[in-house]
Amino acid sequence: MIGRLSGILLEKTPPLVLVDCNGVGYECEVPMSTFYNLPAIGDKVVMLTHFVVREDAQLLYGFGSDQERATFRQLLKVNGIGAKSALSILSGLSIDELIQAVALQETAMLTRVPGVGKKTAERLLLELKDKFNVSGLTASHANQPKSATSDVLNALISLGYNEREAMAAVKLLPVEVTVADGIKQALKLLSK
Repeated sequence: MIGRLSGILLEKTPPLVLVDCNGVGYECEVPMSTFYNLPAIGDKVVMLTHFVVREDAQLLYGFGSDQERATFRQLLKVNGIGAKSALSILSGLSIDELIQAVALQETAMLTRVPGVGKKTAERLLLELKDKFNVSGLTASHANQPKSATSDVLNALISLGYNEREAMAAVKLLPVEVTVADGIKQALKLLSK
């Protein structure tokens, strides 16, 4: 199994990159989060990889961090999620956003990823619920009534805030907040 590549970056065309490792060129598919953090062409690059052997292909997936690769592997364990879907999820959401969506059981965050429908999102939330280490503020919101957090988040999005801004504001709310107070407090936080 190929677990790591270290070499010179020869090409980068989303989502593919070509890495020269001592004269052998390895073509990898990478999520956009890794792609945006790649060095310039001709520079040295180190990537962790996941190697998939199928009947009709041998595919190599590259990642900029161990957390990305571990999340990719966790996504592959979900029924109905293949490598392409897992790569798409990691390209559409940051790992923190994915963990937060699982903690808050938010299908709306997952369905904005191309190729992830409502049923797939629900299956992801169900199967990943116990798999991620949800800590800090996200854990406190996991115990919060889902409807209050969800309603505050949906209200902020419908008011025109993007999902990242809205999620950041919801994370800062007290655990026992009501929907009305949550919206007021979140709007104050967002106006700063």
